[in-house]
Amino acid sequence: MTVLVLSEHDVSSLLDMESCIEAMADVLASLARGELHQPLRSVVKPPGGELLGLMPAWRGGDEPVFSLKEIVIAPGNSARGLDPHQGAVLLHNGTDGRLRAMLNASPITEIRTAAVSAVATRALARPGAAVVAVLGSGVQGRSHVAAMRAVLPDAEIRIWSRTPEHATGLALESHATACASVAGALDGADVICTTTSSREPIVRREWVAAGAHINAVGSSVPWARELDTETVVSSSLFADRRESTQNEAGDYLAAVEEAGIGPDHIRAELGEVLAGLHPGRTSNDELTLFKSLGLAVEDMAAAELCVARAAERGVGLEVEF
Repeated sequence: MTVLVLSEHDVSSLLDMESCIEAMADVLASLARGELHQPLRSVVKPPGGELLGLMPAWRGGDEPVFSLKEIVIAPGNSARGLDPHQGAVLLHNGTDGRLRAMLNASPITEIRTAAVSAVATRALARPGAAVVAVLGSGVQGRSHVAAMRAVLPDAEIRIWSRTPEHATGLALESHATACASVAGALDGADVICTTTSSREPIVRREWVAAGAHINAVGSSVPWARELDTETVVSSSLFADRRESTQNEAGDYLAAVEEAGIGPDHIRAELGEVLAGLHPGRTSNDELTLFKSLGLAVEDMAAAELCVARAAERGVGLEVEF
């Protein structure tokens, strides 16, 4: 038996943003229709800032598949010049269990996360959105600029970072504008992407324009948040998965504790909007919030797209296993 191994470079060359956006839209709609199975991920958190996440998923049909992403989050990697997300995605034949492929998880996580924000923006932002604010200039900040360009090609993009020179560098690369403050970046912004590692809120409700859409991405654990409670409470909240939001989303959980909101504050899952099961935004003045935590089915779909393309292009290494 051989296993296809796709390196970081291989995955980056195979997984373009535009195709990934469509793959994410398809898989989230399939999840909402009950065609996929995905339990809540498990997290190993020893003393220190690092943690290990295990994210399994399954799809049936004519070609069933099991997938598992194992991912170590090492916040100190940014200072080391490394992606804070390190790991692998494994694809197994869903019938006989044979391991088919192993892919570097860093570019999958980078690209599919931003692609999902692009899907949410396309589904939930008000028509004519023309100004995008990206908070954060790391791996996800960079990929979100690319994702926003893919769905809002004519938009003005503003970038803020806690390290001003990083914001300036990314702005020069991407023909965007660097901003000196969060409030300045958010002033009149139609779409906001928060991609930081902040543990405390960096977005205040009074800075957010009426009718804006927020993709809240950076906080994926219960003890970190990027949005203040008033922003969450006053928004129409859409989740990637209800179960994940209620167990893992620090932005949501802080608002539960501080303002007493409950599960009914979650309007719908993004996949339900995509599948036509929920209307999504209902007015131009509505503040919509998509809380992105990252789902195993997203990794599965991105990995399958890479494997299919690798077969077409002769990319990767087949290893005896």
